[in-house]
Amino acid sequence: MSTLRNKVVVITGASGGLGAHLAMDVAKKGATPILTARREDQLKIVQEAILKATNIKAPYYILDVSNTESVEEVFSTILSEHENIHILVNNAGYGIFEEFVDSPWKNIEGMFSTNVLGLMACTRAVLPHMLQRGSGHIVNIASQAGKISTPKSSVYAATKHAVLGFSNGLRLEVAHKGVDVTTINPGPIATNFFTLADQSGNYVKNVQKLMLQPSHVSEKIVKAMERPVREINLPWWMNVGSTMYQVMPKLIETLGGKSFRQK
Repeated sequence: MSTLRNKVVVITGASGGLGAHLAMDVAKKGATPILTARREDQLKIVQEAILKATNIKAPYYILDVSNTESVEEVFSTILSEHENIHILVNNAGYGIFEEFVDSPWKNIEGMFSTNVLGLMACTRAVLPHMLQRGSGHIVNIASQAGKISTPKSSVYAATKHAVLGFSNGLRLEVAHKGVDVTTINPGPIATNFFTLADQSGNYVKNVQKLMLQPSHVSEKIVKAMERPVREINLPWWMNVGSTMYQVMPKLIETLGGKSFRQK
């Protein structure tokens, strides 16, 4: 029997892509996924699919994580209606691939508001309750981009680097208080993320064969929920590159040259 059975798992950005896959997978393990996202129509579709496949009703709440007041209100409602949140998956986020000099300020501010401040706001909304209970698990979806930044993803990479820094510090703060913190650092995943991020289509065309499937990433995350780990890096060979980058950044940037400029 899965250790996830009867647990409440809140997933941000659950209206599609990795978030929707993850919601389905935890429901299959007997957990109750709580879906949050901005688009109610898509949340209803995910909810119906989960109900049909697992007979578990996954409640949904409309949430824009970049709106701090909305985060506080929604999580207050969730806690009042479900008592406990055992696992929080901070999955909501987006990227726009463009050179920094060409980036409108609204794009820069938007990515930080959602990817970093929104993630922190959601974490702050549940962490006191987890600490009071003496148990809980926070799963933050970061990225390999947070370990190696490449052209046209300087701002997006900066947001994910911030997520890693925040997660690593938070992990140490709560290490002896019963709360686990896991970061997920995937390479490109075959989801609708690139509809906005890569409007030219060039990046997807160049790396399509290397893209991770959301079902594979979701499977790894579910295993980490059942047995918490510090971080998960996917795919393995990309993690080798990011590890080497920490030791010899100039060499990796030189060798990466053309491949880093596929956007």
